[in-house]
Amino acid sequence: MKIVLFSANEAETAQAITALDPAFTVTSVAGPITAAIVDSYADADIISGFAGCDFSAAILSRLPKLRFIAIRATGFDSVDLDYCRAHGIQVSNVPVYGDSTVAEHAFGLLLALSRWTVPCAEATRRGDFAYTPARGFELRGKIFGAIGTGHIGRRAIEMAHGFGMSVIAYDEYPSPLLRDAPNLRYAPLDELLSQADIISLHVPATPETDGMIGESQFARMKRGAVLINTARGQVVDNAALLRALESGHLAAAGLDVLPDESQLRHPAALFAPDAPAAPATMRDVLAARVLASLPNVIVTPHNAYNTAEAFRRITETTAANIKAFAQGNPINLVT
Repeated sequence: MKIVLFSANEAETAQAITALDPAFTVTSVAGPITAAIVDSYADADIISGFAGCDFSAAILSRLPKLRFIAIRATGFDSVDLDYCRAHGIQVSNVPVYGDSTVAEHAFGLLLALSRWTVPCAEATRRGDFAYTPARGFELRGKIFGAIGTGHIGRRAIEMAHGFGMSVIAYDEYPSPLLRDAPNLRYAPLDELLSQADIISLHVPATPETDGMIGESQFARMKRGAVLINTARGQVVDNAALLRALESGHLAAAGLDVLPDESQLRHPAALFAPDAPAAPATMRDVLAARVLASLPNVIVTPHNAYNTAEAFRRITETTAANIKAFAQGNPINLVT
């Protein structure tokens, strides 16, 4: 069975999968799957990649032997599931691997914003120990708005309580695990937006959450609120976010995800003569660049998942998913 791991800089994953069965032939590719290289792996039975890999129909149609995709992440919005269903390709993900990891990163962004940590560190690096930033703020006593109360959202709520914050939560499907949680109540989205001091996003990428936070949602937010997004870039209209920040209505933002991240990583593709970028993509890329330059915004490069513990869980679950598929009893399927 031929298995190809894309975006595979970590040797542990290849070693774990190779150890499953001596009949497996495992190939690791450092970069993501692209149209330029996909034909080199046309004999693959199984492919694996992170959430940002391009598993569109245009790519998958060039893999005639493909029967299984093992996503090394929770999100699977980069996979054309309709194509997979129509062609008998099964897809699995890693349902839980980074609840603490991602929630901690969200609070890392929040804490850094609350004390202007990045500009302070930049000042001391250039020898300016007299630098005085704008006045910061405490978390204790603030209202934390959690949009999405799955594994990561619940862990973020737990941390908010640890900082002495009360919590307003929104989710289309409220978690029964939070039914008796102290200092927490579910509320409609508009109510959360109008009352929360900090709004933290923990929703998956779905058609319903695409553009979930836009112009009208920013207008409903409390003046001086802070937005944290460690969910998916397309959940937020970043042009509207930029306007809210520049007007002073929103105080700050911490972002680990952005729309069109592949274009940000490979900007030359924007000007490819055979596939020029759409105006909407150019707008997203420009907004991301401007946001990253603002002193009251921290942007990290989709790094919230990146801990040794999370990678171990990703590796273990991915290996288990591939083993189960090979044995005819697939698990963690999303198709």
